[in-house]
Amino acid sequence: MTRYDYPRAPARRDDGGGAPVFALMRAWAAGIVMLLITEYLQATLVYDHLASEEKLETFVGRLLLIHLPNATCIAVAAWAAGRVHREPYRDATAQHLTAVLAVPVAAQALNMSLQWQDLAAEGLLMSNAVLVVGCVTGYAAERLQED
Repeated sequence: MTRYDYPRAPARRDDGGGAPVFALMRAWAAGIVMLLITEYLQATLVYDHLASEEKLETFVGRLLLIHLPNATCIAVAAWAAGRVHREPYRDATAQHLTAVLAVPVAAQALNMSLQWQDLAAEGLLMSNAVLVVGCVTGYAAERLQED
């Protein structure tokens, strides 16, 4: 007889009292790892090879070389966090949104706090728009993949 054969025993080994917190932490860890990987790729591929002073002078250049890659990084991180957040906790909407959106929002808050003095109005507005677009895209892709 194993411990799972007893009445009121959890169905899985990790379904104890702290299981919802561990499910969130696991989702956040996946989001952080994917955000770090995609941001590293963005910095090494886009910034080092494609970005130049004359390309970044125009709004379209900044949009294509900074903001759209950032939205992609945020979407991938949100998607990964959502995919790793496991059942039955992903059925609770508030908890699942917390799992999906916490890493991108925390990264944005950290970025804003570190670069507050250097931000222009365009940078502030576009960074927040990129955050919203990336989060919505990542969450939608994760939910569509679930169906």
